[in-house]
Formats: sequence, C-alpha cells, structure tokens
Amino acid sequence: MSNSILLINDINKMQSLCIDYKKKSFTIGFVPTMGYLHKGHLSLVKKSKRDNQITIVSIFVNPIQFGQNEDFDSYPRDLNRDLSLLSKYNIDALFCPNYNDMLPPDFKSYIDIQELSNLYCGKIRPGHFKGVATIVNKFINIINPDNIYMGEKDFQQVFVLETMIKDLNMSAKIIRCPIIRENDGLAMSSRNVYLSESERENALCLYKSLLLAKTMIRNGETETKIIIDKIKKYVDMFGILDYIVFVNDKTFVEQQKISRNTRALIAVKIGTTRLIDNMRMN
Repeated sequence: MSNSILLINDINKMQSLCIDYKKKSFTIGFVPTMGYLHKGHLSLVKKSKRDNQITIVSIFVNPIQFGQNEDFDSYPRDLNRDLSLLSKYNIDALFCPNYNDMLPPDFKSYIDIQELSNLYCGKIRPGHFKGVATIVNKFINIINPDNIYMGEKDFQQVFVLETMIKDLNMSAKIIRCPIIRENDGLAMSSRNVYLSESERENALCLYKSLLLAKTMIRNGETETKIIIDKIKKYVDMFGILDYIVFVNDKTFVEQQKISRNTRALIAVKIGTTRLIDNMRMN
C-alpha cells in the first residue's frame, strides 16, 4: 500500500486527470466528503476500491449548504489527520478544491430540487439541499464518476441527489451504503465531536427511538401517528425533537401506516448540536 496521496487542489488538473482515466476506459468511484473523516467515510472508500479501478475522494466544506447561524466556521477540519487515515487505502487522488475556484464571486448557477428540498431537514435548513445539489453537480461535471458512494445516514440527501441525477439524465449512479455506528449504536458523524460527555449519552436517544419504533411495529402497531407520539415523549427527556417521520424509502412519500418499504427518519438537537439518523423498519 502506498502512503503518498496525490493531492489535487486545481479543478482543471482534476478534470484532465479524469478525462485521461475515461480514455483508458477506467471506472471511477467517487466519495464526496466534508472531511474530518471517520469509519463511515472509510467504509465508502473501501467499497469504492472494491468496485472500481479508480477511486477519488473529495474534501470540501461546502459553504452554500450551511444556513445563517450554522456551524460552517466551526465545522471540524484537519487535513493532515484525513491524509493519514486515507493513506492506508491507496486511493488514486484526493481532491480539495479552493473555495474561490468552486464558488467564484460571480457565481450565479444553482440546482434546486423542487418539493423534496423543502421537506424535513430542508424545511429546518432552508437552502441546504440547493447548496448540496449544486456542489455535487459541479463535482460530477469535474470528475465524471461512474459510481458515487454515499452513506444512508444522510438519507434525504441521498434521495435528493438520486432525483437530480435521474431528472438531469446524468450517467453517474449513487451507491447507497449502510450507516456505520459506534458500538453503542450512535450513528457516526463528524459533528459527534461537538458533544460533551453527557450530551454524547443523551444522543443515544436517536438510535433508541428508532429501535423503539421497530419494537412497536413488531408488536403489531401500524399507525405512524401513535409511534410518533410515543417517540416524542421519549426524546423530550434528552433533547429537542426537530422531526420524526416515516417515509417510503423508494418514493420518499410520507406514510400514515407502516408498509414493507417504510423508513423512519429522525432529527434531534442535543445541546447545540443537531444530529440525524434513520432506519428501515422491517
């Protein structure tokens, strides 16, 4: 395994490298991240390495997906740490574009996925998914990947981007990868570093809420409203519930009754940190 990583900051250099890969008929796997990598990100890298001849990882803390008073300035960043973690995986390139190149002062073009971008996380964070879709669209144009690896923890984000790719006839395919959890069940997230010791304990309410929902369904409950009411009461002991919702994970349509493709999505504010999680219910 190589310990040296090809680090590219220049968009044109990244684009021309990927054009060369395509000329050689290499398949390109792409793992977009905002850095401060954890085992969840690294599981995506491993999957891409297995599936493709070329694997490219990006690190870009995207300013246009953060709202006012959100944590863009304080979002954890440590490139040397990320390089050290990635060095074990022999990736083909790490793309860390400059902000002024990705979003120059005269930047005017945005991708807005109607309706989907205004639900749940999008309702609480206006403009968030427009920022995500715009930057991922740029990455697709620069890298031209065959496969994009994304964790299911950000399930609404995955669905929004799958919709963009389908609607705009892009050739890339999103590969959904399972949520990676800590030993006690907390979904891995770069934002977990914000949590104090007591908040870290309280954060388990997301995972335990999803297990509670599964238990209620296993015991015969099919009305989502009844499950939601129970989870609200439980979460109130630990944090502030943003939402708990049940959707069909093939269509993203909200469900009043549990069915075969039901997925529960939850967002909770623990202290000042907003965490999300989700789980298939069957």
